[in-house]
Amino acid sequence: MSWTLRWPRTLASRLSLIFLIGLILAQALSFGAQYYERYETSKNTMLGNLETDVSTSIAILDRLPAEERASWLQQLERHNYSYLLNEGSPGTPMDTSLPNAPIAIASIKDAIGHDYPMTFTDIPGPNKHFQVHLKLADGSPLTIDVRPSMVPLSPWLPIVLLGQLGLMIACTWLAVRIAIRPLTRLSEAVDNLDPNAHPVPLDEKGPTEVAHAAKAFNSMQARIAAYLKERMQLLAAISHDLQTPITRMKLRAEFMDDSSEKDKLWNDLGEMEHLVREGVAYARSVHGSTEESRRTDLDSFLDSLVFDYQDMGKDVQLIGKSAAVIDTRPHALRRVLVNLTDNALKFAGAAELWVETRVDGSLSITVMDRGPGIADDLLKQVMEPFYRVENSRNRSTGGTGLGLAIAQQLAVALGGALTLSNREGGGLCAELRLPR
Repeated sequence: MSWTLRWPRTLASRLSLIFLIGLILAQALSFGAQYYERYETSKNTMLGNLETDVSTSIAILDRLPAEERASWLQQLERHNYSYLLNEGSPGTPMDTSLPNAPIAIASIKDAIGHDYPMTFTDIPGPNKHFQVHLKLADGSPLTIDVRPSMVPLSPWLPIVLLGQLGLMIACTWLAVRIAIRPLTRLSEAVDNLDPNAHPVPLDEKGPTEVAHAAKAFNSMQARIAAYLKERMQLLAAISHDLQTPITRMKLRAEFMDDSSEKDKLWNDLGEMEHLVREGVAYARSVHGSTEESRRTDLDSFLDSLVFDYQDMGKDVQLIGKSAAVIDTRPHALRRVLVNLTDNALKFAGAAELWVETRVDGSLSITVMDRGPGIADDLLKQVMEPFYRVENSRNRSTGGTGLGLAIAQQLAVALGGALTLSNREGGGLCAELRLPR
């Protein structure tokens, strides 16, 4: 099994990884340099003390009577070496001229080598050490048992290092958070950018680069809104101006003799007039209605809408109650629900309006029918202006392809959202979500 190192996908994790590796390497190099300097200083100090202590201890033992030397051994014993009044342990003779010989040998030679002939042996075992053998002035054997060890590490040093590492991680997290926060805000603003909704400007405060990016984004939003407004005004102007010649043509058709051609022309003019009116309505819905918001009892509003349909002999039913009073634009909301209900009646002959309150507190008004439905891959496309599904929702039914587009634009203007889905068992489900 082979392991492949992968570069993190998010910018935050990449920056954190770079900072942490850099800081840990810098900390390791700093610790290594300090430890090496401490090791060299401690080694030189210990070797200097070794020379003085060994020369003094040997001089004391050499001047003491033989029967008193044993009582002094405990006082002369040190952490790394001690004295034995015998030939020592058997071992392997050492060649002190080799470069890998213990550095303590040179210090012992400098201390007493010119007064006492010495031999060195390497003592094997789990705790490897070496011994120095010599004879005192009266011929008594003496052994220096040397146990080399590393320079001891202070117990507080690992705690300090762990504290520094924790501080570095905290600083890295804070630095990455400060650096990523503007990008996160910009990413969220781009994701929420809706040309059909009123632009929400980004805060232009902060570092120079962040302020420039926010200004550029706000300028882009303003340009998009201006371009869209210009095109919608052009569509509205064309649609409005077309109404006059269509009206003139309808008046002229009135004076024509009755014939099949007159009926066909009259139907074509009616369809053109309907399309022009829908175009004007769509252009006005893009930026929302100028209608002011009003407190509206949702249940009474829906009852009125359903009763109007029932008075016209339409099969429209209201299911559920919300007991909600909301701030909304009633005419815009009515236009959304009328478009959805008309579609349901057109393709299924009946419609059901379901009202309920969601877990998140939002209100859901769902218009459902048992018509032919829409293919799943076309559910988003039917929300586009002038798009019609040829199989079921075609021009023969009198549709212009703007009803759902107008409903979606007005839903956005109301602060809600419109989604389409197919029902189990057949039919279409159009759900309007509104804030409480």
